Amino acid sequence: MAEGLLAALRHDAQAALAAGRERAAGYPRDGGAWLVAFATLCVLTGLGLFLTGGYHAGFFVVNGAAPQLPAWFWQGLTILGDERTAFALSLFVARRHPQILWSLVLAALLATAYSNGFKELFDTLRPPAELPDGAFQLIGPEHRRTAFPSGHSVTAAVFFGVLAYYGRAWPSRVIWLTLAAAAGLSRVAIGVHWPVDVAAGLFGGALAAWLGIRWSAWASWGVRDLSVHLAFVALAGIMAVALLLWDGDYHLAAPLQQGIGLASLGFALLVYLGLPAWRWVIGRVRS
Repeated sequence: MAEGLLAALRHDAQAALAAGRERAAGYPRDGGAWLVAFATLCVLTGLGLFLTGGYHAGFFVVNGAAPQLPAWFWQGLTILGDERTAFALSLFVARRHPQILWSLVLAALLATAYSNGFKELFDTLRPPAELPDGAFQLIGPEHRRTAFPSGHSVTAAVFFGVLAYYGRAWPSRVIWLTLAAAAGLSRVAIGVHWPVDVAAGLFGGALAAWLGIRWSAWASWGVRDLSVHLAFVALAGIMAVALLLWDGDYHLAAPLQQGIGLASLGFALLVYLGLPAWRWVIGRVRS
């Protein structure tokens, strides 16, 4: 019986992967223009800030206005740029849209190289290392080094950028890219990045998303090999569990992180194991 169930689960997952590949043929083809436009806007914003006011330009404007909204709001936005959150949320689309998961994986590889490479190259100081205590709002852990670019902004732009690319209607694309920008802005609001860091992070993330999507179309084995697909689903599941175990020192956002972790993990278990197993049981009873 166990072997029969395992075979049924594998067959169901293979059928879902094949259906996902067919579904990918119907994705809109103009998403790249949105990502290029967003990346261009971000890099122009960053350059404008730097050239007119220096590396720290705009920080006190954003950070000074942030207390108008509650601290939990900013922490909730900032965890959208956590890699664990991005991977956990991908579980909601992985089965029906495996091409999106595969694009996210490849884009994440490029984004990691971009973010870590520039952080090590410049090793710039963050606001807590440059400004005296009490001169600005700090919500959460006191990070002091490797400011440029903002890693959370990179991650948010990758995740929401990929969703925007595959979006079918312009309002959804606006929403996804707005969330990416808001997650980046939260890094200034909570006091751990300069606006230039955020602009560079959003630019790099959007570029990585665009390149990752193009790479995924060429290297399609991530949506053809079931073992590879399930390996990354398992990785995303591990990230979801990690959200339950550690809040990243953003304690006010802990309930949101735990909710995302539980919901995404539960959804993945349902669609990959629960429902296929139930259909197999019902089939055996009827036969």
